[in-house]
This record gives sequence, C-alpha cells and structure tokens, in this order.
Amino acid sequence: MTPPRPAPPVSAPSRRPRNRTSVTVRVLLGAAAAAVVLWVLLTRWSALLAGHPAYPVLLVLVALVGVFLLVRAARPIRGGRVRAAGRVAAGLGLVVVLSVVVWLRPYAAEPVAVAAAESSPAVEVVDSASSWELRPRAAATGTGVVFHPGALVDPRAYLALLRPLAERGDLVVVVKPPLDVALLAPGAAGDAVAAHPEVTRWAIGGHSLGGLPASSAAAQGIAGVRGLFLWASYPADDVSGAPVSALSVSGDRDTVIAPDGVAASRAQLPAGTRFVVVAGAVHAFFGDYGTQAGDGTPTTGRADAQRQIVEATASFVGALR
Repeated sequence: MTPPRPAPPVSAPSRRPRNRTSVTVRVLLGAAAAAVVLWVLLTRWSALLAGHPAYPVLLVLVALVGVFLLVRAARPIRGGRVRAAGRVAAGLGLVVVLSVVVWLRPYAAEPVAVAAAESSPAVEVVDSASSWELRPRAAATGTGVVFHPGALVDPRAYLALLRPLAERGDLVVVVKPPLDVALLAPGAAGDAVAAHPEVTRWAIGGHSLGGLPASSAAAQGIAGVRGLFLWASYPADDVSGAPVSALSVSGDRDTVIAPDGVAASRAQLPAGTRFVVVAGAVHAFFGDYGTQAGDGTPTTGRADAQRQIVEATASFVGALR
C-alpha cells in the first residue's frame, strides 16, 4: 500500500510589488502640503482669524490631502497605465493648488491697524465672517462707507485710516472678500446697504484691485449710494455715467498702480471727479500692511501721506451729507 503523499506547502499570499518612485512622490507631495499649511499658519495666524473663512477652509482641505497621501504611501500601489496617468495628473494638480495657496498668503495688518480693530467709547467694532464694521456709538451722521481692500491684504490694514470717519459719526463697513480677492465679493456693497436701512447716504471705496468692485457697485444705481472714492486705483470699465460724485487719491511714487494709469482714468470717471496726488507716496501707504512687492520708493513719510489720504477722503464723504 502506497503511503499518501504529503500535501504541498501552502505559500503565503503574494503581495503586489510596490513602486518605490510612486511611494516617494506621495511622501514628498504629502509632506509639501503639510509644510505649506504649517508655514501659512505660523506666519499669518492672526490674519487668518481676521479674514474671510474661505482661505482657512482651503488650508484645511490641503492639509487633509497631505495626510491622505502620507497614509496611502504605506499601501501597495496598483499598476496600469491609466492609473499611473491619473496619479501624475493628480500630483500636478496638487502642485498647482499648493502654488495658489502660497500666492494667496495675505499681507498681514501691522500693529497700528490691529489696534484700530478694538472697540472704544466712540466706536464699536463688529467682526463678522464677511466684514469689519466700525459703528459710531453716538451722533451718527446717517452716512455710511463700504470699503473694498486691495488684493491679498488683511482687511484690518485699512481700519486705522477709516476709523476717523467712524469717530465723527459715519458707519464704516470694510469688506472681507473670499481669499482676500475683492473681485470675489461683487455684491458686498449692496449687502451692506441692505443690512443698514438706518443709513441714508453711502460712499463706496476701494484700494487697488478693490477699486474695481467699488466702481462697478457705484454704477449700479444702488439706492442711497452718492459717492465713489478710489485709493491708488481706477475703474475697469467706463463709469462716467454713474449717478455719483467721485474722488481719486493716488501716490506719485506708486509703481503698482502707476500715475499714468490713474491719470488715464479721468475719462472713465464721472465729470467733476476730484483727483488728489499725494507727493512721495507709494502703493502700500494706502493701508498698514508693510511693504509691497513691486512698489516704488517713497520720498515722504507714511504718517504724512496717510494724513493727506484721510483728510481728502473725510472731506469727500462729508460733502455727501
């Protein structure tokens, strides 16, 4: 009788080989996403808390993608040309997103502007998801101001310059645009007007890129809007027929919005627009957020330039009463 043959040894289930290059790319992309988010948080924490929630939400999403990639790097990677092409496209997309996140890191407000975000006996400061409001506590004039910040600038950077308007009785609403890009809040002026029926007269203003939605809103014929003021800016379209008076304040050392561009906007603004040129002033003097890339070299002090900017604006808004 033939003895039974021993059963063949059971081999361990084979594992799909891991592509070391793909694993390395996942780790690098995941680490890059985490590093970018951490860098923004460490360098702009205060500005993130003070601005629109869209950018913090974007940072959370990027961080989650980074964690996902680091976790997935420990798992086997499936082969196939289609899957490989998909991974390459996803990786390139993440690189683009990280570049955008870095570019969107805002200019942070300086201490003088942060201090202006505190309430006082004369002005109540109200912080919401979409705006900063400076509300006069007494002797309200019935005049309001809606202001659109420049691109990538912490909205608080304009509070110190606009606070004198609130101290004399004008309501001031500084828009918090999503991602600190004024063009992403086209209806902000109309929303502010609708939210304050007690205000009967309005001026809409903006700095740099913020001048574009400001001028567009002024041309829409929103009830109560009587004035448009532009700081180092000009309208994207012809608003010469807008039913408002207008003011343009600029600096002759500004190389972000060049004086020639401001001068050329005369034909696009309402007849009788007042043009004020602050000698020696640069683009970043229209807010308190430090220096700006590509700006000119000032030949006057920030304090003196800002005094002239505030005086011209206060005189203009006061004349709307």
